[in-house]
Amino acid sequence: MTKAAKNSPEISIAGRRIGPDHEPYVICELSGNHNGSLERAIQLLEAAAATGADAIKIQSYTADTITIDHDGPEFRVEGGLWDGRTLYDLYGEAQTPFEWHEPLFRRARELGVTLFSSPFDETAVDLLEELGTPAYKIASFEAVDLPLVAYAASKGKPLIISTGMANLQEIEDVVQTARDNGCDEIVLLHCVSSYPALDEQSNVRTVPDLGERFGTVSGLSDHTFGSAVAVASIALGGCVVEKHFTFRRADGGPDSAFSLEPEEFTGLVEDCKRAWRSMGKATYDLQGCESGSIQFRRSLYIVKDVAAGEELTRENVRSIRPGHGLAPKHLPEVLGRKAATDLKRGDPLAWASLR
Repeated sequence: MTKAAKNSPEISIAGRRIGPDHEPYVICELSGNHNGSLERAIQLLEAAAATGADAIKIQSYTADTITIDHDGPEFRVEGGLWDGRTLYDLYGEAQTPFEWHEPLFRRARELGVTLFSSPFDETAVDLLEELGTPAYKIASFEAVDLPLVAYAASKGKPLIISTGMANLQEIEDVVQTARDNGCDEIVLLHCVSSYPALDEQSNVRTVPDLGERFGTVSGLSDHTFGSAVAVASIALGGCVVEKHFTFRRADGGPDSAFSLEPEEFTGLVEDCKRAWRSMGKATYDLQGCESGSIQFRRSLYIVKDVAAGEELTRENVRSIRPGHGLAPKHLPEVLGRKAATDLKRGDPLAWASLR
């Protein structure tokens, strides 16, 4: 197992602390849902910022930097959303052209939101460095490209690494590569690299296990429908959620089918942070918000007038609400005892009332 970082797992991106003691960090992935329009990409960025997401992410590649123009069977997708398409054709549609990056980063700065990207080769890293990216995301398919990981890690920025398809040895390798090249701020995202992914194959218990095994912040890159799986990952201790975003799934786009619309993404952000706030700690103490309710628990009350010296029976003592009398567990002890004074219907029963 790779040697864990010396400090507790916590990182910082653009001044935002990320870790178990902080609200979850929600990343809004724009991916290829710009549908080939820079104007739409900027509008998506603006809409994403309005959801309350902590960061917005794009992808930095061209068809020529990620694959080659080839029609062989191994270069063609079989099954799923993109059945029959060549890789070159698909990535040509989904790419965020390099010349779009500067206006996107500029608009993010104007909006005061964090923007970073997934680089898919060293030229993309160089471009993102020039634009002042605060972090790098390593996509799950690139997690085995250790030279790329080493190059990104050498820039001294946090790395968020998706682990989809990677086995334990491959995760060990990518984490060690990042650390060996100067990156101590690492987030590992559990990811099922299927588009869309199935709830029943999400195995979100892997999220906290990743952090424990590798001494990193951990989270989920989520390709399922809706937000339930993402919220579950936070409830299990995840610190980061990444989810795809679009205006309307009906608009189409490479990743639209499993993307959230603006209102849904706003709900995701709110629900993830509510889930984190709800976790608290294991406790059996009375909570402050319960103090007004405790008086309405059941207790022992006189329900029929009892004269001094008269015996207490089930006819004149009952366990009812509110809770100002003796606890109901004492009912067997008080039955058959005699009243020390006259007791009126509606009086809470106390030990001093008995003899």
